[in-house]
Amino acid sequence: MLKMSILHRKNSLHYRTARGAYVGDLFMSLIQTCRANQANPFVYLLAVVRNPKAVIADPGRWMPWNYHQNLSPQAPAPA
Repeated sequence: MLKMSILHRKNSLHYRTARGAYVGDLFMSLIQTCRANQANPFVYLLAVVRNPKAVIADPGRWMPWNYHQNLSPQAPAPA
């Protein structure tokens, strides 16, 4: 995990704006937090985007280490 952080720090020298650097750092932090908690970052982001009202109502229940407990079971596909 440290290797990815060092690589990100090196690559961050090429951001054009402070806003771009902020967004890059935000996503780097999110991705590394997901990886540290054995969560797929893409699946986590999809879950957060698909449940905006629940996330706003109780953000603590939608962290990478516990978000899967709040997902509703998928309905079986019609046969």
